[in-house]
Amino acid sequence: MTQVINVSQLSVGFERDGGIQPVTENVSFSISKGETLALVGESGSGKSVTANSILKLLPKGAAHYLSGSVEFDGVDTLTCSERQLRGIRGGKIGMIFQEPMVSLNPLHRVGKQLVETLSIHKGVRPRQAEEIAVQWLSKVGINNPELKVTAYPHELSGGERQRVMIAMALINEPELLIADEPTTALDVSVQAQILALLKQLQTELGMAMLFITHDLSIVQRIADRVAVMKNGCLVEENSTHNLFSAPQHPYTRQLIDSDPKGSPVEVSAAAEPLIQVDKLKVWFPITGGLFKRTTGYVKAVTDMKFVLKKGHTIGVVGESGSGKSTTGMAILRLLASQGSIRYNNHELQNLNRKEMLPYRSKMQVVFQDPFSALNPRMSVAEVIGEGLNVHVKLPGEEVDKRICCVMKEVELDPTTRFRYPNEFSGGQRQRIAIARALILEPEFILLDEPTSSLDRTIQAQVLNLLKSLQQKRKLTYLFISHDLNVVKSLCHYTIVMRNGQIVEQGETESMFVNPREEYTRQLISFLVN
Repeated sequence: MTQVINVSQLSVGFERDGGIQPVTENVSFSISKGETLALVGESGSGKSVTANSILKLLPKGAAHYLSGSVEFDGVDTLTCSERQLRGIRGGKIGMIFQEPMVSLNPLHRVGKQLVETLSIHKGVRPRQAEEIAVQWLSKVGINNPELKVTAYPHELSGGERQRVMIAMALINEPELLIADEPTTALDVSVQAQILALLKQLQTELGMAMLFITHDLSIVQRIADRVAVMKNGCLVEENSTHNLFSAPQHPYTRQLIDSDPKGSPVEVSAAAEPLIQVDKLKVWFPITGGLFKRTTGYVKAVTDMKFVLKKGHTIGVVGESGSGKSTTGMAILRLLASQGSIRYNNHELQNLNRKEMLPYRSKMQVVFQDPFSALNPRMSVAEVIGEGLNVHVKLPGEEVDKRICCVMKEVELDPTTRFRYPNEFSGGQRQRIAIARALILEPEFILLDEPTSSLDRTIQAQVLNLLKSLQQKRKLTYLFISHDLNVVKSLCHYTIVMRNGQIVEQGETESMFVNPREEYTRQLISFLVN
């Protein structure tokens, strides 16, 4: 088979504390035409650094390519000219990034961003490019592509944004696709569609693929070979079948054995309600014409009803765009809604901003994407302590003391509190986000896909952390996820949503054993091993 790319003895370092600290050492692999190599390992193992090095996308000045080469089409991308590299990026090598909200331009509509890449690399005329853009949005499973092509990134769900990134990477039909966690934000039914699409395109184009993921079930379905990374080094490489049937390295065996396990923390069935939601509705108006009249509504959530007891966890699951995150944001009064939202038997819907302030510290949120949620210009200490400065006026020494205490509680080293979020791995950034929520000693935390971007071993650690915090602090969680394996491990009660409405709800254990609705049975068949 024809070799498309050859990475040889690649070592990359970053400037730190006056010196250069290596983060990958002597990484070597090759990928042939039509072949898929999966690169797996823990958060911070060097997977994304290796992938970004191929196109020299690491920060200039801070990153140093210490040794090695990356040969693509007879060109070493580490030493070639910027002009040659621009021709390769996006045209011959496509890349799907892990965090679409960071990668997509928030000031431009989705269609414009897709048209732009076609114009730059293929010279396609605007009208034809717009038609191709709509076709690709449809191919990657976005509903109403003619409407979504005019949307801005913030108007799409997390899963929809990820699908736009996939369309953008594939629209020029590249020779090599680098997919950095491309299905992280997608529900399993769409995930299956995307994987099938990638394999279909790979067959049609003879495209090589470097697939970075923490989900080993995906690796088994899509990869021909697997390379396992730990602490910046490749520790094992083998065919997919041989690696899963007879892993050689202890770390590989640890990865294979780290699926979510265990049961939710023990709770009292007689606990009092903390949050009561009744007839909750979130509809977004669609305007058009010269006078911007309302011509219709996007019915994000309709007739939502549930009771969340103190110390309990409710899981909300369903496809991306089903209304899960919208429900959470409405409960926090971060989105306008209709219906009743009661907190500790107090109605929140009619409260103004000042009246809501006492509830803000009691109701916190941990978002799906910690990189976007943490201000890159603030140190970790400033990020974690920001809420104290808003809600509680304390001396600087007391604030610092509380920051150190909560960092220890989420198993972070307090001596790192003066570093910035970009200096931490994905799993560490999520712990920072959890610490920021905890420092105000809340009663309720909305967890919006908090483990979806983490590899399995780190995911298991974060889940265990959330359970221990819930038990210690008597916390109440609303856990939004598309991964029923995680929900089964954490949640006492589960709500299944589709198209903004509840399909089924009940106790998690009984729902897994005996789901009533066909859609629930379909999700469980995808997600439970």
